[in-house]
Amino acid sequence: MERRYDFLVVGSGIAGLFYALKVVEHNADAKVAIITKKGETDSSTNRAQGGIAAVLAGTDSFEDHIRDTLECGAGLCNKEVVEKIVEEAPGVIRELMDLGVRFTQTDNTLHLGREGGHSQPRVVHAHDLTGREIERALLRACSKTSGIDIYRDHMALDLITYSRGGREVCAGLFVYSEPKREFDLFLAPVTMLASGGLGQVYYHTTNPLIATGDGLAMAYRAGVPVADLEFIQFHPTALYSPGRWPFLISEAVRGEGGILKSVDGREIMKDAHPQRDLAPRDVVARTIDRELKASGEEYVLLDISHIGADRIRKRFPNIYRQCLRRGFDITERSIPVVPSAHYACGGIVATVDGRTELPGLYAAGEVAWTGMHGANRLASNSLLEAVVMARFAARASCDYFNHTDFPDNIPTDNSPYSSLKRPRQEILIAHDRRELTRIMSDFVGIVRTNDHLQLAHERLRQLDQAVEEYYLATPATVGVVELRNMTTVAELIVNCALRRKESRGLHYNEDYPEMKDDLARDTIIKWKSTNERHRPAE
Repeated sequence: MERRYDFLVVGSGIAGLFYALKVVEHNADAKVAIITKKGETDSSTNRAQGGIAAVLAGTDSFEDHIRDTLECGAGLCNKEVVEKIVEEAPGVIRELMDLGVRFTQTDNTLHLGREGGHSQPRVVHAHDLTGREIERALLRACSKTSGIDIYRDHMALDLITYSRGGREVCAGLFVYSEPKREFDLFLAPVTMLASGGLGQVYYHTTNPLIATGDGLAMAYRAGVPVADLEFIQFHPTALYSPGRWPFLISEAVRGEGGILKSVDGREIMKDAHPQRDLAPRDVVARTIDRELKASGEEYVLLDISHIGADRIRKRFPNIYRQCLRRGFDITERSIPVVPSAHYACGGIVATVDGRTELPGLYAAGEVAWTGMHGANRLASNSLLEAVVMARFAARASCDYFNHTDFPDNIPTDNSPYSSLKRPRQEILIAHDRRELTRIMSDFVGIVRTNDHLQLAHERLRQLDQAVEEYYLATPATVGVVELRNMTTVAELIVNCALRRKESRGLHYNEDYPEMKDDLARDTIIKWKSTNERHRPAE
């Protein structure tokens, strides 16, 4: 079936929903389709606990927020992008509140938390469920806005392109609906990828199950450059709970006075960094990793009990409840935590207003790379970047829409439709997915070596070839499509890591332990030919 819209949005997190609302604000007659492969609340936004960093206090300044971001980014931030996004922060906070987001306030003043790497309290939050509150308000606003349609249980497979004036242009998406077993063509002059992260390529991750790097893989296959995927942020404090779905312990817990300790009670951050427990995430994650390897333990402890039971229950009601459900009271005992894959600082190369190298294709949020985060993301800058990019991209893409001619007939000879003849057992897909995630966690984790990266490269290349073969010979399922995207993304991460001959920010290689000034440049990869996918890393 062919469906035509003015704007297509892949993803129903903060970037996608805010973008859709702003598009309709700029163009009241716009027809917008939001495509989400599960339910509309299945997003990383919905799991975000901490908040949005914004300069709102009289003691704070844009200069301080910019400096903190640049320092955390270890020499790779794009300063111009950082400045633009930071300076937009107070305005987008007000817009979100106008849309119904209920941020935590004290005496009619926004409560500002402090997190790792920040020199001032500047994190606007809704207790410890900020993402869920933002998602609620934005979905409610979208449901009340004429012209926005949400397609649940629809998965984007690949981008549709056509040639215009000797240049490839984006024309929409091939989309698959698993419940109906249907393939659809969604055609539009503008496509926005706001599909979120890629954390599911790792065995231990805080990300939701939908975070399989789909948008990144689609853009790469369409020839759009990607950048800096070696910089995978591991959140230092995911709840250690074997056999159960991982649960994130917000960095705000350390911002309120939480102390990381070894199992035998030593304060492990005391001599690791001048900011101790509020050091940047890469420093904290590596310190925990060293502690676990040295001690042989499977977790460290995060103690917040000393700030008082009433304060804990008021500031962290969800964390308190979730830990209580797992059998322990954080007002009385420490929280067992481990680092887990959390956020990709790299992504699809895009400008601050979402434009990519492919005309008609925009990207925003975690799937995009603007240079905002550099080699290490400052806490609570991710939701900020997503909403500011969405605001800028809505304006830019509406201008593109108003000045482009979209043909009535779009050739779709590059259909990615898979076979309907040779079914593959789901157990084999599950096995390959487990193998991929184990490779990434074991060999491409917090601390890396050349040998481990090369081994991962070879094993992933073999797995990728097998996956691509049975993708084309197997009835489509979401599981098969996700596995295909995950192998593509995993290879890109490893290729980027092999090309960086130093340690910087989130990428730490024991064979190149020093940061080198002459290597302070971004790692950019583009699929230039059909052979690029399997070309060994330089």
